[in-house]
Amino acid sequence: MPRRLTTLFASGALALLATLAIASPAAAVTPAQKLSVLSSWTQTSASSYNSWNSARVNRAPWAEYNFTWSTDYCSSSPDNPLGFTFSLSCYRHDFGYRNYKAVSQFPANKSRLDSAFYADLKRVCTTYNTVVRPACYSLAWTYYQAVKTFGSVAAVQQADIDRAAKMKAEAEAAARA
Repeated sequence: MPRRLTTLFASGALALLATLAIASPAAAVTPAQKLSVLSSWTQTSASSYNSWNSARVNRAPWAEYNFTWSTDYCSSSPDNPLGFTFSLSCYRHDFGYRNYKAVSQFPANKSRLDSAFYADLKRVCTTYNTVVRPACYSLAWTYYQAVKTFGSVAAVQQADIDRAAKMKAEAEAAARA
């Protein structure tokens, strides 16, 4: 067989083998791969949040990773205090806590998970009118301090929410005046 034909045949065979390898069932996800994805979805950046949220909405491609997607949102604290939508921020926080606990890597990642939670809450606050934004930031700080100190937003007290409600009401009244 001429050398050129042999090369062509060999490259075709390699392409066929590559196609079969891609088409065959993927190998099981390794712990390192799972930790890598988990880490990428639990950073403080908006892009990390957006990647996680995209996966949350379309979980099928991530099924092999066996992530825990359960949530109680903001535990016993309001999910949307004073109308500020904290529910998805709480969901991602639960995702990080539950999945790092499942792989026995929680203590080493708790601080970053809490920081990502706070960053998510602050991004929520930026979507509100500048008049009420300080009340939102106040609640975001309160929720962050609760998870940082106690590991749960369940520690948020009604007095904290009442203080932010007063701040919000005063800001709105001042804006109308």
